Amino acid sequence: MLLSIDPRSQQPIYDQVVRQIKFAIASGVLQPGSMIPSVRELAKELVLNPNTIARAYRELQADGILETVRGVGLRVQSKARRRCVNEQRELIRARLEQMIREASTSSLAREEVEAMIDRELDRFFSPSSSDSTRTK
Repeated sequence: MLLSIDPRSQQPIYDQVVRQIKFAIASGVLQPGSMIPSVRELAKELVLNPNTIARAYRELQADGILETVRGVGLRVQSKARRRCVNEQRELIRARLEQMIREASTSSLAREEVEAMIDRELDRFFSPSSSDSTRTK
């Protein structure tokens, strides 16, 4: 599983793991029914304390995203994708609201803000965009 942890982030590491797993499910990288790495495997891959991964997995189980398969490990629940997509949309909507609220208190005109948003949308969603541009 390809996760990227930023130790300098204000967001706790376990929460970064939770959010990235949810985003992987929302985007279809992790499918319902697929098994996820064990706590030890993921901790070793990310060079993290296993307790951090265990905490993230417990939260994902509590959220109904992962389920235990006795004697085997954890897998993505069948309804997890819908939950993760909805959560991802809400997170993005909240971030947009925060950005728009900040822009509305600045000296920028609405048209300037719209132009900035349009430029960024074009940068990330135009057919000529490379994958590297989208991850910046």
